[in-house]
Amino acid sequence: MRFHVVTIFPDFFGSILEHGLLKRALAAGEIEIRIHDLREFTDDPHRTVDDRPFGGGPGMVFKPEPIFRAVEQIRADSADPSWPVILLSPQGRLLTQAVAEELARHRGLILICGRYEGVDERVATHLTSDELSIGDYVLSGGELAAAVVMECVTRLVPGVLGNEESAQQDSFGEGQAILDCPHYTRPAEFRGLKVPEVLLSGNHREISRWRRRQSLEKTWRRRPELLAGLSLTAEERAMLEEMERARVTPAPR
Repeated sequence: MRFHVVTIFPDFFGSILEHGLLKRALAAGEIEIRIHDLREFTDDPHRTVDDRPFGGGPGMVFKPEPIFRAVEQIRADSADPSWPVILLSPQGRLLTQAVAEELARHRGLILICGRYEGVDERVATHLTSDELSIGDYVLSGGELAAAVVMECVTRLVPGVLGNEESAQQDSFGEGQAILDCPHYTRPAEFRGLKVPEVLLSGNHREISRWRRRQSLEKTWRRRPELLAGLSLTAEERAMLEEMERARVTPAPR
């Protein structure tokens, strides 16, 4: 997997690429990340990347010329010019695990980091293949969003985690929009707080059932809207019905 990131702050990614998952994946050769300074694709002495918006209004807007040049140069140097070109923008579709899985099927991605008041609309309509948002809030620029995209997509690249089961068991893993179950480790008792007995039993069937129930219950309590699109077994539906009955049952006096 190759990532090309177009930004006016190339140094922003220094620390991000020197720690954790991205650092390990880079060192192992599982991914390649190239950061492109947008100002290198300008043609004026001041390396201008933005200008005032037509029609007036606050802020500055990224000019189309440098961004088009940057993407065209990346494509010309690439082994596959069909890689998706993604603009990180508050107007984009929401980044979800399903979207990350979709992106991970490609061999490369070109990420454009917006900034200021926005990017000339001709970039969005005639150059990019997608716009992505990492949430319903506004950031000063797309650099943080680009880092989030690279992190969640890299986790899905075969061989990066070493244990593919780890990614499958995460919240929203296995294509299911469901929260992860609770996890415990040694000691079995800490300040009077004990690990659930089932996890110490060695009964893998019961452990699996307990974990699934806990995932369902956590999702039911914290993100109930996610359950609407979930494919449930008869046993899982029974678990949720039991939770609903328990919620409406009056507390004992």
